[in-house]
Amino acid sequence: MLAPSRGFAGGSTAAWAGRRKQTWEAPRSKVSAVAGVQAALPTQVDYIPSQQDILLARRPTKGIHEYDFEIKNVPFKMVDVGGQRSERKRWFECFDSVTSILFLVSSSEFDQVLMEDRLTNRLTESLNIFETIVNNRVFSNVSIILFLNKTDLLEEKVQIVSIKDYFLEFEGDPHCLRDVQKFLVECFRNKRRDQQQKPLYHHFTTAINTENIRLVFRDVKDTILHDNLKQLMLQ
Repeated sequence: MLAPSRGFAGGSTAAWAGRRKQTWEAPRSKVSAVAGVQAALPTQVDYIPSQQDILLARRPTKGIHEYDFEIKNVPFKMVDVGGQRSERKRWFECFDSVTSILFLVSSSEFDQVLMEDRLTNRLTESLNIFETIVNNRVFSNVSIILFLNKTDLLEEKVQIVSIKDYFLEFEGDPHCLRDVQKFLVECFRNKRRDQQQKPLYHHFTTAINTENIRLVFRDVKDTILHDNLKQLMLQ
């Protein structure tokens, strides 16, 4: 856990406030409040943030960041790249020799638009990016694992917003979480031109739920190791 500092309270409050502002200003979304923060942080200089406070503090990823860590004595190197349009031109700088790609999508933003142009649907943009990656020959032997994040917000949103208003091809119950999740997975699967290529693994996640992430990472580790071993045996 991060060590608290005297400036944390103000910085965290700013991060939370920024999240509220971004959410309330997002056009064409009927559930601004769903993605909002439920409470404000105390601003006292001696305030010690909880782990949940830290998890809720957020800022966009800019640039390329590398993280080395171990899971049960197995070393991993994770390269985190920013998803904004201005950051994408740098992606291929770190795609050399990758063994797996973790593609993270916010599953609850099917009714929202990009901050960059205020016109393009966020889910549509994610699908287009995914299509370029999954059909790139460079990644033909790379495991691609799809993370559909913010399941908690999606569960709330489907109760009051119909995904069919934004994606006319949806045929299930727009207020049924499972139907919406199934549709989202199929949207990404259908972007693969070669349906016989390596399987597309997917996980529904809630990033602020540490137990959920722990279990998902355990499964991801096993998937990556299994695929890498299989690839070595074919060489």
